[in-house]
Amino acid sequence: MTLLAPTQLQVRSYGGTDLGRRRKANEDAFLCDDSLGLWVVADGMGGHAAGEVASQESIDTIYGMVKRGLSSMDLGGEFQEDKARAACRLLEGAVQAATYMVFAIAELDANKAGMGTTISAMMRFSNHVALAQVGDSRIYRVRAGEAEQLTEDHTLIAWQIKQGLLTAEEARHAKHKNVITRAVGNRDYVQVDTLVVELQVGDLFLLCSDGLHGYLRVEEIPHLAAAGGSSGVERFIELANSRGGRDNITAILVEVC
Repeated sequence: MTLLAPTQLQVRSYGGTDLGRRRKANEDAFLCDDSLGLWVVADGMGGHAAGEVASQESIDTIYGMVKRGLSSMDLGGEFQEDKARAACRLLEGAVQAATYMVFAIAELDANKAGMGTTISAMMRFSNHVALAQVGDSRIYRVRAGEAEQLTEDHTLIAWQIKQGLLTAEEARHAKHKNVITRAVGNRDYVQVDTLVVELQVGDLFLLCSDGLHGYLRVEEIPHLAAAGGSSGVERFIELANSRGGRDNITAILVEVC
């Protein structure tokens, strides 16, 4: 019996970023590379334009590491656990390399001391994706009309909810909503969450900074994303601005067909 190769799904993405209504500089950065199969959102933090440096340097480092790694690895064909582990190791290693790079830059320039960035990254291998997460940007998946948050926020509030110290209702009114417990670059190492997700025809992924998801309800995502393409990205950005736009806003839509 001859085994048929898995059908190769097609993926296309659209991304955009916006200053918002309150900030003087955009410290967000993003990457969409459909041919490589890599999508990243980074939300930088730090004074003297350091957040902007941290986010862009991180994306450049992750891109370089993943491009070199994928060129020397065989992650295609049928799904295998060892391939999934290798994909996660590659993406995690790329985020760790970005962490060391940003930390080293800050060590050499006192004006950039303490700078860092969030990272939400997604890398394709065959008909799956590996996710890597540090900080409070997010990745959502829309499947069969329902949206689900795939990543976990690394924030003090998320930790308190997980430990049963706060209810979801209490968290909505907490004063320390923006306290991040993990970031890329403020130390020379960071713990990276990874996850493997199988792709299905019709799946849609939203990668976004907290400048968007801070204004967004999960149940709104399928309707807003239904516009598809660049129009869908614009609708998300417009929504965040219409509800205050207090932060930079970045969104990537990845469509599977």
